[in-house]
Amino acid sequence: MAIAYVALGSNLGDKKKNLQRALMLLMQQGVDVLQVSGYFATEPYGVTDQPQFLNAVCKVRTNLEPVALLRTLLATELAMGRVRLRHWGERNIDLDLLLYENVVMQTPELTLPHPDMQNRDFVLLPLLDIAPELEHPLLHKTVREMAAELNK
Repeated sequence: MAIAYVALGSNLGDKKKNLQRALMLLMQQGVDVLQVSGYFATEPYGVTDQPQFLNAVCKVRTNLEPVALLRTLLATELAMGRVRLRHWGERNIDLDLLLYENVVMQTPELTLPHPDMQNRDFVLLPLLDIAPELEHPLLHKTVREMAAELNK
């Protein structure tokens, strides 16, 4: 079984309920949610003319390979009614595969670790909450170090 980290975000509807429902749906699909960060209110990234986000990160254990886990995340978004109207736009749920063990890969479907995660407070703050000493497999920096650099 593999350990992975998944980012969750919502800025439409009952944001907290959306995050909790996504976690429940993941568990129903055989993804063991081991730990969930606190919830963090963050400003939108990229497209700023939209509501504030509520973000979290969860640590999961799974038998799924990375691409299969990604497809499970996308299926969960679809089951929750996510509609992609614009890049970085509003969404009731957003699930991103951040890290999967120490896997480094780049395919048309999936890049691991998640690109640019080290520059996103809405990823690093929740990740810092549950895995401060987790090391980025390419940058060889801990979450704590990346978060400190982001706040300079």
